[in-house]
Amino acid sequence: MSRRSPAERRQYVMQMPAVPEPDQREIEGFLDAVWAESGLSQATLASYRRDLEGYARWRNLRDGALAKADRETLFRYLAWRANEGYSPKSTSRLLSALRAYYAWCVRRGARKDDPTALLDPPKLPRSLPKALTESQVDTLLAAPDVATPPGLRDRAMLELMYAAGLRVSELVGLPATAVNLRQGVLRVTGKGSKERLVPLGEESQHWLEKYLAESRPQLAGKTNPPTLFVNADRQPPSRQQFWALVKRYAAVAGIDPAKVSPHGLRHSFATHLLNRGADLRALQMLLGHSSLSTTQIYTLVAREQLKNLHARHHPRG
Repeated sequence: MSRRSPAERRQYVMQMPAVPEPDQREIEGFLDAVWAESGLSQATLASYRRDLEGYARWRNLRDGALAKADRETLFRYLAWRANEGYSPKSTSRLLSALRAYYAWCVRRGARKDDPTALLDPPKLPRSLPKALTESQVDTLLAAPDVATPPGLRDRAMLELMYAAGLRVSELVGLPATAVNLRQGVLRVTGKGSKERLVPLGEESQHWLEKYLAESRPQLAGKTNPPTLFVNADRQPPSRQQFWALVKRYAAVAGIDPAKVSPHGLRHSFATHLLNRGADLRALQMLLGHSSLSTTQIYTLVAREQLKNLHARHHPRG
């Protein structure tokens, strides 16, 4: 059987039966428990929910309860996903959700064994983060029309994301109280509800001050929204809206929009710091990585750039 396209796959999944009520209660109980135990972010909880509900819907086609699945059933589900064309990254994320769920089942005595114990995660291709050059970043950040309230807000958002190396979810969800302009620092709540302090830098602080003084009062009107950045409807921009504006400003700046993303600004922040001699441990703290191994990927980026530089300019490159 030929693989379905992503659109056909989504349509097929939507036609599956709804999540059985007992399984829905199981999932809700699990999510409440891991949130209380580990303080997982809302994005991680939403990801766990999608993956477990998808598995429960598939299980319903085979008449079985979520908590009672055995290893053979999991193998069948993984084989079905592989045949449907799901990516290794998607399957790896699914296995994380299943492992967390069945570990919870064992802890509370709902079952004695963990059916995911011998399941190996798929091997993921190691792709290097795509960073913009410093000149490209300068052009991108200068693209918004700062003579308009939305344009001034967008300039402040782009400057802050690049200056602080923020994730897009961290940026759009920043509370108004997160910024301390007097000390020039930003308090960021990242993954796992972990807080970190990040310096603003003179340029981003300048644009934040202008936004707070000139743009935000016009966008917020007489209200006092809890988030730092707001639209004209007094709501914070969504991740999707910020993604769209980054693509739009990339086109204005003459950069291929396909090569630019909000996360690319975070990658650029890390790569440019490392290229200019930043310490890897300090970079780990600024990015909010729990493990140094996650940060070390940027040493590979810097190495690749040096190799390309050598190849272009050395007479025997």
